[in-house]
Amino acid sequence: MKLFSKRKQPDQAGDADLLQQYRQSGDLAVLGRLYEQYMPLVYGVCLKYLQDEEQSKDAVMQIFEELVIKVTRHEIKEFRPWLYVLSRNYCLMQLRTNKKMETLSLEEVMESPFVLHPDDNDEHKINQLEDCLKKLTPAQQQSIQIFYLQEKSYKEVAEHTGYSLNEVKSYIQNGKRNLKICLENNRER
Repeated sequence: MKLFSKRKQPDQAGDADLLQQYRQSGDLAVLGRLYEQYMPLVYGVCLKYLQDEEQSKDAVMQIFEELVIKVTRHEIKEFRPWLYVLSRNYCLMQLRTNKKMETLSLEEVMESPFVLHPDDNDEHKINQLEDCLKKLTPAQQQSIQIFYLQEKSYKEVAEHTGYSLNEVKSYIQNGKRNLKICLENNRER
């Protein structure tokens, strides 16, 4: 599929027919024909939000993969505006996922001069961190381990644990705070 092939304007009446055909048959070629008409739109949305050509091209393909499932789960009155919102939401989630990298990592907490003495050895730091992790609630432990150690996004943690997105964010934030307090208390001893 080419991103910038010159095409006539999509036929919105035909969109509903192609959606119905795909839902009945599950034939990816049918969904591909529908999506191909809107790839320039999706690419433009992704470029607007992600501001990176290569990431935007990748996003176009990943959004198609999401379509395979989502068009069967949602009632879609008009495909074009629905696809626009799906594309925008996908990009916003990507930006949030990337932004999580900017949050304080466990390594930064461990290395913080306010938390540990500079002459502490690595094994001692790891032992302190493990002891403090054990003092967290099970939900905080699980969320923090998946988020930081497995480097998953909030959404992926929620999917893995079954907690809501807000619960995951709360568990991570509170768990991180509790870890820092615990590590500071260990330092004072």
